[in-house]
Amino acid sequence: MPRVFSGIQPSGELHIGNYLGAVQNWVRLQASYECVFSIVDLHAITAKYEPDTLARRTREMAIGLLASGIDPERSILFVQSHVPEHAQLMWLLNAVAPVGELERMTQYKDKAQRMESVPVGLLNYPVLMTADILLYRAELVPVGEDQVQHLELAREIARRWNAEFGRGEDFFPEPKPILTEAKRILGLDGQAKMSKSLGNTIGILEGPDEIWAKLRVAKTDPARVTRHDPGTPEICNIYHLHRYFSPVETVEQVAVNCRGARWGCLDCKRVLADNMIAHFAPIRERARELEAQPERVDEILAAGAQRARAIARVTLAEARERMGFLEPQRTVSGKR
Repeated sequence: MPRVFSGIQPSGELHIGNYLGAVQNWVRLQASYECVFSIVDLHAITAKYEPDTLARRTREMAIGLLASGIDPERSILFVQSHVPEHAQLMWLLNAVAPVGELERMTQYKDKAQRMESVPVGLLNYPVLMTADILLYRAELVPVGEDQVQHLELAREIARRWNAEFGRGEDFFPEPKPILTEAKRILGLDGQAKMSKSLGNTIGILEGPDEIWAKLRVAKTDPARVTRHDPGTPEICNIYHLHRYFSPVETVEQVAVNCRGARWGCLDCKRVLADNMIAHFAPIRERARELEAQPERVDEILAAGAQRARAIARVTLAEARERMGFLEPQRTVSGKR
């Protein structure tokens, strides 16, 4: 089967933006592709973070992914830093990565302008992302719209490396994107993309009371000042969330009741909350079981890293040989 690679940063809380934009798609892809999924903790340190919480957040992300349906029997699930070949291949790819293209990345420019001192890791982020993909010679990468530019750069880096060191063949395939239907999930503020750093998320493992508390104050159609004002569902983020969590007939009812001012916004939010709570109930139950067995989660991640390294070592060795490196020789026991 064609190989798929994708990664997710260990924010700790797996929220509905991650779930709708990536994880649901990952679960579906397991049936048709050879899937390699990574919790990319090396990417996480390119921004300010708390060292004391990184390991905990990494395990929490693993629990969220496993509870959501990532099957370690069908897919490889591992922590990025547990496979050192990622960082090693990134350094080799720096030999062909174009600085000008890195500086033109939209995410780099957006984040760099808010920093007094810009770390090299932020600039090099797309090269590490390229190494993540090429290390497994993945043909397909499920990404959101905000990562398409990075994937185009990955294709360019693969092309340049192949031209320089490929010996007339495309050793590294140029990865193609798989875009999900939920390309951009707005946060509860109705303005920015859902992001934990912006505090506009709902975690998929949050309890019913927490989900309702967050939805109660979520932004809706600004034209609806009172429940008697007719609304426009197409511009309401709550309506769009209904399309992911509510049955088709409910979505149609929401649209009719909103336009006709038959429901207030709280009525609409209550129905969404109930459907969302029901949707995530089995996932929360599986997560509780995994939280009670952290050693099992660690064993799954260790087994995934072992499987990932079996692929990664072969790719890195071939890349090093093609680039002309002298390979280290094994020593005989007791002799130099």
